[in-house]
Amino acid sequence: MRVGGTAVALIVLGGLPGTGKSTVASTLAQKIGAMHLRIDTIEQAMRDVGQTVAGPEGYLVARDVARENLRLGLSVIVDAVNPIAYTRELWRVVAAEKAVRLVEIELVCGDAAEHRRRVETRSVDIDGLRLPTWQQVLDREYGPWTTATVLDTARRTVEDCTAVIIARLSAAS
Repeated sequence: MRVGGTAVALIVLGGLPGTGKSTVASTLAQKIGAMHLRIDTIEQAMRDVGQTVAGPEGYLVARDVARENLRLGLSVIVDAVNPIAYTRELWRVVAAEKAVRLVEIELVCGDAAEHRRRVETRSVDIDGLRLPTWQQVLDREYGPWTTATVLDTARRTVEDCTAVIIARLSAAS
């Protein structure tokens, strides 16, 4: 799908907490004028109204919001841990259904000490959200993601990461 000469895309950013997903996603959204869908925001809103979030509920809400915005011709950036094959497949299905380009990006922090520092010193920017501890990050289920481009945020700046993603989008246009 193209809108005004620009290809509409579904950009999925995943990775463990503290790898820089939200920072990269918000910067990228501003640069390309895309919608930023953040799973943490959706899941916290669900908890705020008493909903238990114990599985993919937030991802299913985000999937449907992404579908609607892609249908309107808006590119969408998904900002989520995206830890398992099931959640990753949700986005592939949406991209295929809406006939839009899918760009999968896995953010990692290849420096364990830096990753731990980020997790332990970051501040909450969503009211009510409880950030995970370093041990919870280490213990989190997270499977291999073979279809994503991997960007190491310990070795790249936010600007570098967004430039790589924009280049990937441009190469497909």
